Amino acid sequence: MRTLGFDLRGPGDAPVLVLSSSLGTTRELWRPQRRVLERHVRVLVYDHPGHGDSALPEVPTTVEALARPLRALLDELELGRVSICGLSLGGMVAVALALDAPERVERLVLACTSAHLPPPDAWLERARVVRAAGMEAVADAVLERWFTPTFARENPHEVARARALLVSTSPEGYARACEAIAAWDVRDRLHELTPPTLVVAGADDPATPPAHAELLAERIPGARLHVLERAAHLANVERADSFTHAVLEHLEVGIPT
Repeated sequence: MRTLGFDLRGPGDAPVLVLSSSLGTTRELWRPQRRVLERHVRVLVYDHPGHGDSALPEVPTTVEALARPLRALLDELELGRVSICGLSLGGMVAVALALDAPERVERLVLACTSAHLPPPDAWLERARVVRAAGMEAVADAVLERWFTPTFARENPHEVARARALLVSTSPEGYARACEAIAAWDVRDRLHELTPPTLVVAGADDPATPPAHAELLAERIPGARLHVLERAAHLANVERADSFTHAVLEHLEVGIPT
C-alpha cells in the first residue's frame, strides 16, 4: 500500500531526479526549482512520512526508516536508478538510501544537511514540545534559522508560505522525525558513498553550518562543495536560481534558461 504523497512530472524518457524535503515542510518546498528542473529531468517530489499527504512513519523512527518508504515508492513507480537532491532531513534520507541501496542512486546533491547533528537531547526536547503544545510552539524559532534576516524582511510572502508549511505539519510526524535526527550519525560511513556528490551549504545557515558541509565534502570520495552566500537553511528558496543552476550543472543535463 502506498504511504507517501508524491508528484512525478517531466519528460518521460529523461533521467529521474528525486527531491527530498526539509523537516517541517512538504513537497511544496521545491516550488522554486520544479518549473526549470522539469524541462530537463523527470522530477519526483514526495512528502516525508508524517508530513503533508504521507502516513506517519514506523516507530521507533530512524532516518533509515524514513528512507524505506521512498525506496518502496521507487519500486512501485518502476524507477530503477535515480539521482537524489535532499535538503536538511532530505539530505540525510538521501544518504541513508545511497548507503543501503547504492545501485539505485546515480548522483547525490546534499544541501544544508549533516552526517550528525548533535546534541540529541535538543531534538528529543523539540519532539516533546510539539507533542505537548503543537507546531506553533516552535514555529518562530525554526523560521529564524530558515532565512537570513535580510531575506525575511524583503520577502515576507515567502516566510509566510514557509510558516504555513511548518505549522500544518503533523506534530507527531514532526516529533518522530526529530527523534530520527537525534539518532543520526553516519560520519564513519561517508567513505562508503559511491555516487558523484555535490554538497551545498548556505554560508549563513545556523541549523547546519558550513562546517557540516565541509565534513561531508571531505569524507565522501570525490565530493564537491558549493557554498551559497547570503543563504540560511532553506537555501533553495533564498538563493533559488543559484541553487537550481548548481543542481543542473551537477546532473550534467542542462542549465536554467
